[in-house]
Amino acid sequence: MQPQLSEQRAERLAVQLAERASMALIDEARLTPKPGLVDGRGSGAHQDLTLALMELSARSLQPTFHALALHSWQRPADIALRQRVGQLGRAGEAQMMAATNGVNTHRGAIWALGLLVSAVAMLDGEATAEAVCRTAAALASLPDDRAPRSFSKGLRATQRYRVPGAREEAQQAFPHIRQLALPQLRRSRAAGATEEQARLDALMAIMTSLSDTCVLSRSGLTGLQAMQQGAQRVLDHGGCGTLPGRQALARLDAEMLSMNASPGGAADLLAATLFLDGICLLTH
Repeated sequence: MQPQLSEQRAERLAVQLAERASMALIDEARLTPKPGLVDGRGSGAHQDLTLALMELSARSLQPTFHALALHSWQRPADIALRQRVGQLGRAGEAQMMAATNGVNTHRGAIWALGLLVSAVAMLDGEATAEAVCRTAAALASLPDDRAPRSFSKGLRATQRYRVPGAREEAQQAFPHIRQLALPQLRRSRAAGATEEQARLDALMAIMTSLSDTCVLSRSGLTGLQAMQQGAQRVLDHGGCGTLPGRQALARLDAEMLSMNASPGGAADLLAATLFLDGICLLTH
Protein backbone atom coordinates (compact mmCIF):
# COMPACT_ATOMS: atom_id res chain seq x y z
CA MET A 1 0.00 0.00 0.00
CA GLN A 2 1.32 3.44 -0.90
CA PRO A 3 2.35 5.56 2.15
CA GLN A 4 -0.29 8.22 1.47
CA LEU A 5 -3.08 5.64 1.10
CA SER A 6 -1.81 3.88 4.21
CA GLU A 7 -1.96 7.10 6.21
CA GLN A 8 -5.47 7.82 4.93
CA ARG A 9 -6.64 4.34 5.94
CA ALA A 10 -5.15 4.71 9.42
CA GLU A 11 -6.78 8.11 9.89
CA ARG A 12 -10.16 6.87 8.66
CA LEU A 13 -10.07 3.92 11.04
CA ALA A 14 -8.95 6.13 13.93
CA VAL A 15 -11.88 8.49 13.37
CA GLN A 16 -14.36 5.57 13.26
CA LEU A 17 -12.96 3.96 16.40
CA ALA A 18 -12.89 7.21 18.36
CA GLU A 19 -16.50 7.98 17.45
CA ARG A 20 -17.63 4.45 18.28
CA ALA A 21 -15.83 4.38 21.65
CA SER A 22 -17.20 7.77 22.68
CA MET A 23 -20.70 6.77 21.59
CA ALA A 24 -20.48 3.49 23.53
CA LEU A 25 -19.87 5.51 26.69
CA ILE A 26 -22.82 7.76 25.92
CA ASP A 27 -25.08 4.80 25.13
CA GLU A 28 -24.13 3.18 28.42
CA ALA A 29 -24.80 6.38 30.37
CA ARG A 30 -28.21 6.90 28.74
CA LEU A 31 -29.36 3.30 29.26
CA THR A 32 -32.27 3.30 31.73
CA PRO A 33 -33.01 2.01 34.33
CA LYS A 34 -29.62 0.91 35.69
CA PRO A 35 -29.33 -0.10 39.38
CA GLY A 36 -27.43 2.49 41.40
CA LEU A 37 -25.96 4.13 38.30
CA VAL A 38 -26.38 7.44 36.52
CA ASP A 39 -29.07 7.12 33.84
CA GLY A 40 -31.97 8.96 32.27
CA ARG A 41 -33.77 9.14 35.63
CA GLY A 42 -31.03 10.81 37.66
CA SER A 43 -27.71 10.39 39.44
CA GLY A 44 -28.26 7.00 41.09
CA ALA A 45 -26.03 6.51 44.11
CA HIS A 46 -23.74 9.38 43.05
CA GLN A 47 -23.82 12.87 44.48
CA ASP A 48 -21.33 14.37 42.03
CA LEU A 49 -22.44 12.88 38.70
CA THR A 50 -25.18 13.71 36.21
CA LEU A 51 -26.07 12.32 32.81
CA ALA A 52 -25.00 15.59 31.18
CA LEU A 53 -21.60 15.36 32.88
CA MET A 54 -21.16 11.74 31.77
CA GLU A 55 -21.92 12.70 28.18
CA LEU A 56 -19.54 15.67 28.35
CA SER A 57 -16.84 13.36 29.70
CA ALA A 58 -17.43 10.80 26.92
CA ARG A 59 -17.06 13.44 24.24
CA SER A 60 -13.92 14.85 25.86
CA LEU A 61 -12.29 11.42 25.45
CA GLN A 62 -12.82 11.20 21.70
CA PRO A 63 -9.42 12.79 20.88
CA THR A 64 -7.75 10.31 23.25
CA PHE A 65 -9.33 7.32 21.52
CA HIS A 66 -8.35 8.80 18.16
CA ALA A 67 -4.72 9.16 19.25
CA LEU A 68 -4.66 5.62 20.66
CA ALA A 69 -5.97 4.18 17.39
CA LEU A 70 -3.60 6.19 15.26
CA HIS A 71 -0.50 5.25 17.29
CA SER A 72 -1.53 1.58 17.50
CA TRP A 73 -2.35 1.01 13.85
CA GLN A 74 -0.77 -2.24 12.61
CA ARG A 75 1.67 -2.22 15.52
CA PRO A 76 2.74 -5.38 17.39
CA ALA A 77 2.13 -5.76 21.12
CA ASP A 78 5.46 -4.68 22.56
CA ILE A 79 6.69 -2.63 25.50
CA ALA A 80 7.15 0.50 23.40
CA LEU A 81 3.50 0.45 22.36
CA ARG A 82 2.35 -0.45 25.88
CA GLN A 83 4.15 2.57 27.29
CA ARG A 84 2.79 4.84 24.56
CA VAL A 85 -0.75 3.62 25.17
CA GLY A 86 -0.28 4.23 28.90
CA GLN A 87 1.01 7.73 28.27
CA LEU A 88 -1.91 8.58 25.99
CA GLY A 89 -4.39 7.11 28.46
CA ARG A 90 -3.03 9.22 31.32
CA ALA A 91 -3.15 12.33 29.13
CA GLY A 92 -6.75 11.48 28.29
CA GLU A 93 -7.57 11.08 31.96
CA ALA A 94 -6.16 14.55 32.65
CA GLN A 95 -8.23 15.95 29.78
CA MET A 96 -11.32 14.25 31.16
CA MET A 97 -10.73 15.63 34.66
CA ALA A 98 -10.29 19.12 33.22
CA ALA A 99 -13.58 18.80 31.32
CA THR A 100 -15.46 17.61 34.42
CA ASN A 101 -13.84 20.01 36.91
CA GLY A 102 -12.07 17.19 38.73
CA VAL A 103 -14.88 14.62 38.84
CA ASN A 104 -13.81 11.07 38.01
CA THR A 105 -16.40 10.03 35.43
CA HIS A 106 -14.62 7.48 33.22
CA ARG A 107 -11.21 6.53 34.61
CA GLY A 108 -11.96 2.81 34.48
CA ALA A 109 -13.51 3.10 31.04
CA ILE A 110 -10.37 4.78 29.67
CA TRP A 111 -8.41 1.66 30.65
CA ALA A 112 -10.82 -0.87 29.14
CA LEU A 113 -11.90 1.02 26.03
CA GLY A 114 -8.43 2.42 25.45
CA LEU A 115 -6.98 -1.09 25.28
CA LEU A 116 -9.77 -2.31 23.00
CA VAL A 117 -9.49 0.66 20.64
CA SER A 118 -5.74 0.09 20.45
CA ALA A 119 -6.26 -3.62 19.80
CA VAL A 120 -8.70 -3.03 16.92
CA ALA A 121 -6.21 -0.64 15.33
CA MET A 122 -3.37 -3.13 15.84
CA LEU A 123 -5.47 -5.62 13.87
CA ASP A 124 -6.29 -3.03 11.18
CA GLY A 125 -10.00 -3.17 12.00
CA GLU A 126 -10.31 -6.68 10.57
CA ALA A 127 -10.98 -8.84 13.61
CA THR A 128 -13.59 -10.60 15.70
CA ALA A 129 -14.42 -9.49 19.23
CA GLU A 130 -12.53 -12.55 20.48
CA ALA A 131 -9.37 -11.59 18.59
CA VAL A 132 -9.62 -7.98 19.77
CA CYS A 133 -9.90 -9.08 23.41
CA ARG A 134 -6.93 -11.43 23.06
CA THR A 135 -4.82 -8.69 21.48
CA ALA A 136 -5.82 -6.24 24.20
CA ALA A 137 -4.82 -8.82 26.81
CA ALA A 138 -1.37 -9.20 25.26
CA LEU A 139 -0.91 -5.44 25.49
CA ALA A 140 -2.28 -5.20 29.05
CA SER A 141 0.07 -7.94 30.22
CA LEU A 142 3.17 -5.95 29.27
CA PRO A 143 4.84 -3.67 31.84
CA ASP A 144 4.50 0.11 31.77
CA ASP A 145 7.45 1.40 33.77
CA ARG A 146 6.31 4.98 33.28
CA ALA A 147 3.01 4.46 35.08
CA PRO A 148 2.80 6.42 38.34
CA ARG A 149 2.77 4.37 41.55
CA SER A 150 -0.70 5.54 42.51
CA PHE A 151 -3.03 3.70 44.88
CA SER A 152 -6.57 4.05 43.58
CA LYS A 153 -9.77 3.11 45.37
CA GLY A 154 -10.13 0.18 43.00
CA LEU A 155 -6.66 -1.15 43.72
CA ARG A 156 -7.24 -0.67 47.43
CA ALA A 157 -10.41 -2.75 47.18
CA THR A 158 -8.76 -5.55 45.19
CA GLN A 159 -6.03 -5.85 47.80
CA ARG A 160 -8.33 -5.59 50.81
CA TYR A 161 -10.81 -8.18 49.55
CA ARG A 162 -8.29 -10.21 47.52
CA VAL A 163 -10.32 -10.13 44.34
CA PRO A 164 -9.36 -9.46 40.70
CA GLY A 165 -9.84 -5.94 39.39
CA ALA A 166 -9.84 -4.06 36.10
CA ARG A 167 -6.19 -4.90 35.39
CA GLU A 168 -6.79 -8.63 35.76
CA GLU A 169 -9.97 -8.46 33.68
CA ALA A 170 -8.00 -6.98 30.78
CA GLN A 171 -5.05 -9.35 31.18
CA GLN A 172 -7.47 -12.30 31.04
CA ALA A 173 -8.93 -11.00 27.75
CA PHE A 174 -12.11 -9.55 29.26
CA PRO A 175 -13.92 -12.79 30.21
CA HIS A 176 -16.99 -10.91 31.50
CA ILE A 177 -17.45 -9.43 28.04
CA ARG A 178 -16.63 -12.50 25.95
CA GLN A 179 -18.29 -15.17 28.06
CA LEU A 180 -21.19 -13.30 29.66
CA ALA A 181 -22.16 -9.90 28.26
CA LEU A 182 -21.89 -10.43 24.50
CA PRO A 183 -23.63 -13.85 24.54
CA GLN A 184 -26.42 -12.48 26.77
CA LEU A 185 -26.86 -9.41 24.57
CA ARG A 186 -27.36 -11.62 21.53
CA ARG A 187 -29.58 -14.15 23.32
CA SER A 188 -31.89 -11.41 24.56
CA ARG A 189 -32.16 -9.86 21.11
CA ALA A 190 -32.96 -13.27 19.62
CA ALA A 191 -35.65 -13.79 22.28
CA GLY A 192 -37.43 -10.61 21.19
CA ALA A 193 -36.22 -8.13 23.80
CA THR A 194 -35.92 -4.48 22.79
CA GLU A 195 -32.40 -3.15 22.31
CA GLU A 196 -32.59 -1.34 25.66
CA GLN A 197 -33.77 -4.50 27.42
CA ALA A 198 -31.05 -6.60 25.77
CA ARG A 199 -28.39 -4.13 26.91
CA LEU A 200 -29.75 -4.17 30.45
CA ASP A 201 -29.61 -7.97 30.37
CA ALA A 202 -25.96 -7.76 29.27
CA LEU A 203 -25.28 -5.49 32.24
CA MET A 204 -26.98 -8.01 34.55
CA ALA A 205 -24.84 -10.80 33.09
CA ILE A 206 -21.69 -8.86 33.98
CA MET A 207 -22.98 -8.07 37.46
CA THR A 208 -23.72 -11.72 38.29
CA SER A 209 -20.04 -12.51 38.84
CA LEU A 210 -17.91 -9.35 38.58
CA SER A 211 -15.92 -8.36 41.67
CA ASP A 212 -16.93 -4.75 41.12
CA THR A 213 -14.44 -2.65 43.05
CA CYS A 214 -16.75 0.38 42.92
CA VAL A 215 -19.36 -1.58 44.87
CA LEU A 216 -16.74 -3.04 47.20
CA SER A 217 -15.35 0.43 47.95
CA ARG A 218 -18.80 1.76 48.84
CA SER A 219 -20.56 -1.16 50.52
CA GLY A 220 -18.10 -4.00 50.99
CA LEU A 221 -18.78 -7.69 50.45
CA THR A 222 -22.40 -7.30 51.55
CA GLY A 223 -23.04 -4.90 48.70
CA LEU A 224 -21.18 -7.07 46.21
CA GLN A 225 -23.21 -10.13 47.18
CA ALA A 226 -26.44 -8.15 46.88
CA MET A 227 -25.43 -6.95 43.42
CA GLN A 228 -24.48 -10.40 42.15
CA GLN A 229 -27.53 -12.19 43.55
CA GLY A 230 -29.93 -9.45 42.49
CA ALA A 231 -28.61 -9.44 38.93
CA GLN A 232 -28.90 -13.21 38.76
CA ARG A 233 -32.53 -12.98 39.89
CA VAL A 234 -33.29 -10.60 37.01
CA LEU A 235 -31.95 -13.12 34.51
CA ASP A 236 -33.59 -16.06 36.29
CA HIS A 237 -36.93 -14.29 35.85
CA GLY A 238 -36.41 -14.08 32.11
CA GLY A 239 -34.48 -10.81 31.89
CA CYS A 240 -35.70 -7.29 31.35
CA GLY A 241 -37.94 -8.34 28.47
CA THR A 242 -40.36 -9.87 30.98
CA LEU A 243 -42.47 -8.26 33.68
CA PRO A 244 -40.99 -10.44 36.48
CA GLY A 245 -37.50 -9.57 35.24
CA ARG A 246 -38.25 -5.85 35.31
CA GLN A 247 -39.73 -6.18 38.78
CA ALA A 248 -36.56 -7.94 39.96
CA LEU A 249 -34.51 -5.13 38.39
CA ALA A 250 -36.54 -2.52 40.28
CA ARG A 251 -35.89 -4.37 43.55
CA LEU A 252 -32.16 -4.53 42.79
CA ASP A 253 -32.13 -0.81 42.00
CA ALA A 254 -33.79 0.00 45.32
CA GLU A 255 -31.33 -2.23 47.18
CA MET A 256 -28.29 -0.67 45.51
CA LEU A 257 -29.54 2.82 46.32
CA SER A 258 -30.23 1.90 49.95
CA MET A 259 -26.62 0.68 50.26
CA ASN A 260 -25.19 3.66 48.34
CA ALA A 261 -23.67 1.11 45.96
CA SER A 262 -22.95 1.83 42.31
CA PRO A 263 -21.61 -0.89 39.97
CA GLY A 264 -19.32 1.42 38.02
CA GLY A 265 -16.97 -1.39 37.04
CA ALA A 266 -19.84 -3.28 35.44
CA ALA A 267 -20.91 -0.10 33.63
CA ASP A 268 -17.41 0.30 32.17
CA LEU A 269 -17.51 -3.27 30.87
CA LEU A 270 -20.97 -2.73 29.41
CA ALA A 271 -19.64 0.26 27.44
CA ALA A 272 -16.78 -1.94 26.23
CA THR A 273 -19.32 -4.62 25.27
CA LEU A 274 -21.34 -2.15 23.23
CA PHE A 275 -18.14 -1.00 21.52
CA LEU A 276 -17.16 -4.56 20.59
CA ASP A 277 -20.69 -5.42 19.51
CA GLY A 278 -20.39 -2.85 16.72
CA ILE A 279 -16.91 -3.84 15.58
CA CYS A 280 -18.20 -5.83 12.60
CA LEU A 281 -19.53 -2.61 11.08
CA LEU A 282 -15.98 -1.34 10.67
CA THR A 283 -15.09 -4.09 8.21
CA HIS A 284 -17.76 -3.12 5.65
